[in-house]
Amino acid sequence: MINKLWGGRFTQPTDKFVEEFTASIGFEQRLGSYDIQGSKAHAEMLGRQGIIAVAEAQQIIAGLDEILADIEAGQLEFSVALEDIHMNIEAQLIERIGAVGGKLHTGRSRNDQIAVDIRLYLRDEIDTILDYLKKLETSLIQQAENNLDVIMPGYTHLQTAQPVLFSHHMLAYREMISRDSSRLRDLRTRFNLMPLGAGALAGTTFPIDREWTAKQLGFDGVTRNSLDSVSDRDFAIEFCSFAGILMMHLSRLSEELILWSSADFNFIELSDAFCTGSSIMPQKKNPDVPELVRGKTGRVYGNLMTLLTLMKSLPLAYNKDMQEDKEPLFDTIDTVKGSLKIFADMVVEMRVKGDNMRIAAARGFSTATDVADYCVRKGLPFRQAHEVVGKTVRYCVETGKDIPELSLAEFQEFSDLIEADIYDYVTLEASVNARKATGGTAREAVERELKRLKST
Repeated sequence: MINKLWGGRFTQPTDKFVEEFTASIGFEQRLGSYDIQGSKAHAEMLGRQGIIAVAEAQQIIAGLDEILADIEAGQLEFSVALEDIHMNIEAQLIERIGAVGGKLHTGRSRNDQIAVDIRLYLRDEIDTILDYLKKLETSLIQQAENNLDVIMPGYTHLQTAQPVLFSHHMLAYREMISRDSSRLRDLRTRFNLMPLGAGALAGTTFPIDREWTAKQLGFDGVTRNSLDSVSDRDFAIEFCSFAGILMMHLSRLSEELILWSSADFNFIELSDAFCTGSSIMPQKKNPDVPELVRGKTGRVYGNLMTLLTLMKSLPLAYNKDMQEDKEPLFDTIDTVKGSLKIFADMVVEMRVKGDNMRIAAARGFSTATDVADYCVRKGLPFRQAHEVVGKTVRYCVETGKDIPELSLAEFQEFSDLIEADIYDYVTLEASVNARKATGGTAREAVERELKRLKST
């Protein structure tokens, strides 16, 4: 039987099923290197402060380095009986270097230890995710640059509204991803404070130097309240909130890619590398990647609700319930990283069918608003202009014509303000390129935006 490191108070062994039920080592193994990173800094600080001998601190650090090498080589066997990553590593340390290994836990608790481990881990994962976000932004910008002249229908209510540039559409998603990156950078700054030194809940009686340890571990400072330090999981909730918004953005883009790649739209073709076929219908090319990302969005939402529900009624300070914070956080991180990585590669390889987009943009009277604006410039109040064009569209529906196909005489049946120059305003190019203001869909505006993005 393995002796518990906390077993002095107990006279009976832990029930085997209780061990399995309460153990977290099964999913905490990914924290091994971070637990050792924090422990090494803590041990060195204990030596510097004279709390343990410097030689003992060096012995502990050397032992931890050995354990880390075994973890990285996949040679360390973890024990459920030792419950968590902290006790597994500490037990290994004592086994390797003897009783001096037991001095590592001086001045700390597993409560502040796990709090620092998760922050170290999440900080690294955030940096990786920020790189993935940047890659997706680059993919969207590249598609915009490669398709500057492609006109597509812009939709409201999924009905043809006004023509827009496909490049403008891609940059809309780039705006969303940029906001996601900003949220994540903001979170990284806010949670990069070290909780180690808070002890179980009240701090420690030993003369530790928290500020020195924080600097060694790359934190911007230390947390200011020991109770909050060990019971705070706001950063995990906030990360999952960021992830929910990001996945919502990816899901919206997924929906459009799925629609656009269908035979009914036929606007794009996704690379074969990101699609699958049907087991029964040989002609099928299914957009499984965007469909799966769309589906995984709900999974990330669920993880956020799990964390919010977990924390909603916990009294201060640490409670065992909080062991349940890791699996939803880990799953969210894995889902976000996978979705971003595959999306960036898929978007940049997407083939745009500009001719089909243009044909679709020419349907549905997409330049009707341009006729109304024309009448306003001729002096007609907008509400009257709206009615004139509404009647014009109804006439087009009845006669099977599109707006640019009407003769001048037909236009003038609805308003004698309309003159021969109307045809300068109702083409797709004229409609798109008239919208030159910052944020508009004109090529001129899009090129300005691309130039701005390259300079930042």
